[in-house]
Amino acid sequence: MFLLQPSTRPCNLKSKFLGEVSATQVGRVPVTHVGFLRKTVECKESRIGKKPIEVPPNVAITLEGQDLKVKGPLGELSRTYPREVKLVREESGNLRVIKAVETRRANQMHGLFRTLTDNMVVGVSKGFEKRLQLVGVGYRATLEGKDLVLNLGFSHPVRMTIPDGLKVKVEDNTRIAVSGYDKCSIGEFAASIRKWRPPEPYKGKGVKYADEIVRRKEGKAGKKK
Repeated sequence: MFLLQPSTRPCNLKSKFLGEVSATQVGRVPVTHVGFLRKTVECKESRIGKKPIEVPPNVAITLEGQDLKVKGPLGELSRTYPREVKLVREESGNLRVIKAVETRRANQMHGLFRTLTDNMVVGVSKGFEKRLQLVGVGYRATLEGKDLVLNLGFSHPVRMTIPDGLKVKVEDNTRIAVSGYDKCSIGEFAASIRKWRPPEPYKGKGVKYADEIVRRKEGKAGKKK
């Protein structure tokens, strides 16, 4: 609240341009008390976190406190949730992730764990797949038992052991498909394959994702004569 007490005092103002003095009444408004009103601003709920998670009929859900187990035709996954979020089973059979407390960390965890939970349900019922492509002269991939062998221009072939729960297919010696029910494991193994020879920006040679767009650079121009 502002308390305003107007008062006037005569003041002589000298004009630099006219060279004359004029008596003008200038009002003075002293501020005796300044008050601030605090307003609590509530964070909006995550648009991703508030969406329900549909559970297919061929997926079994076991919820015990902060522990969740999901079992489907392709496999079984489990996850322990932090205390900032809470998992609720609705009467319709769907799952919903809600915030247990109103904190900044809870807002960050809300949408994240809703996405992780949905990936678990979709993974054990339908599965995921990640595709890579080898670009370069002499670059090829082959399967030898449980190992993926890559020829990427090194002096020796690169041999990688396929993790449990993942399936790898090689098509035309240059296209690799990694599939499974755990999306995190699929992405991690696909990233480890790409890490051996990331695509370079000049000719585009290397290992890239099938849907990846490599930004190309123009090579150095020759010396002008």
